[in-house]
Amino acid sequence: MKVMKFGGTSVGSPERMKNVCQLITRSGDPTFVVLSAMSGTTNSLVEISNYFYKKNLDGAHDIINQLERKYMQHADELFEDEKTNSDIKGFLKERFMFLRSFSKDTFTSFEERIVVAQGEILSTNIVVAYLKQCGIKATLISALDFMKIDKNQEPDMMHIKKEINDILNRETGYQIYITQGFICKNAYDEIDNLQRGGSDYTASLIGAAIQAEEIQIWTDIDGMHNNDPRIVDNTEPVHQLNFEEAAELAYFGAKILHPTCVQPAKNAGIPVALKNTMEPDAPGTIINNELQRGTIKAVAAKDNITAIKIKSSRMLLASGFLRKVFDTFEEFNTPIDMVCTSEVGVSMSIDNPRNLDAIVDKLKKYGTITVDRNMCIICVVGDLDWENLGFETLVTQAMKDIPVRMISYGGSNFNISYLIKESDKKKALQNLSRVLFK
Repeated sequence: MKVMKFGGTSVGSPERMKNVCQLITRSGDPTFVVLSAMSGTTNSLVEISNYFYKKNLDGAHDIINQLERKYMQHADELFEDEKTNSDIKGFLKERFMFLRSFSKDTFTSFEERIVVAQGEILSTNIVVAYLKQCGIKATLISALDFMKIDKNQEPDMMHIKKEINDILNRETGYQIYITQGFICKNAYDEIDNLQRGGSDYTASLIGAAIQAEEIQIWTDIDGMHNNDPRIVDNTEPVHQLNFEEAAELAYFGAKILHPTCVQPAKNAGIPVALKNTMEPDAPGTIINNELQRGTIKAVAAKDNITAIKIKSSRMLLASGFLRKVFDTFEEFNTPIDMVCTSEVGVSMSIDNPRNLDAIVDKLKKYGTITVDRNMCIICVVGDLDWENLGFETLVTQAMKDIPVRMISYGGSNFNISYLIKESDKKKALQNLSRVLFK
């Protein structure tokens, strides 16, 4: 069985929903489908929640009414069968009345999570109803019946595997199984969400739990490109990536995929395919455990980086110096992207400046601090094992006209990273494409 995940834009209109239904049924094989909320719906639900927080009931009801009208119109476009049309409209009225009920009580983060979850509940019920109208044997499996996170906000894999396989063993004879992405139950049996990676994470967890033959992530982009198509002309999709290469690209700027979401698939040895709903027959990108030797696959960029340099003579031969520095970042819950050291200094980069002032203030105990803002990390990904000759020279040649603040090499066999000014990003990406992918 394959797992197919579709994002919000893929189900963003009645026409696109029809296209998705054609895609998931064309093979005729049993398929597990993960759906996001229709594009724009989650933003509207967050806005509704914000109005409820502020006790602005009129504002909340205005957005609810707008959203209800939109969905009722979609129902008329999708459901020609009178009974099905009536049934789905009855379901929609019930859901939107449920949303209005939150105006009566105190509104907390618990209620907000329930409100935001309605987007996926709406989209999945609509698609299942449309499939049934088309004569397809389809069933809805609530993600809340099997998807669970523990007290550390991590997926409870044993629970997920047991519950979903129990459900599939009971619910036999269907071609299409549909569930919600993103939403889950937490350790206290409350409605919650997976946070990192959202629906992609759901698809990966399901794929690992049922030992799927393949996990397909469908978006409106034809896979991962070898550079940023918004900046560089004539980029091409990368047809194959190793899991490690994909994680590096995702972390350093490739927005098509969250860096953590493929981890369950990687652990289970299940390939992940990135496909385009607008061009379903395009090859896209396949992510698996295979490594193509001697190739550079792609370049990515991560913006809004801040560099912090600590210079101190006390660092020389001081075994506990770095521990004190890193403890400071841990104290303020701030991850570090890049690290470079010398005998008398250490430089680090962060992508979250929220606690920057407090971090800098504390670090001043250990040395002289220099902060560089508006920086960018350029990441070159491929088979970059240190024994491969020549790749570093090629990358350096491409970057020869770019002022470089930091270089990170050797921490991974798949990545060389350069920290540069954001103003030099365009030139750097174009130079790298010209040298590496000519």
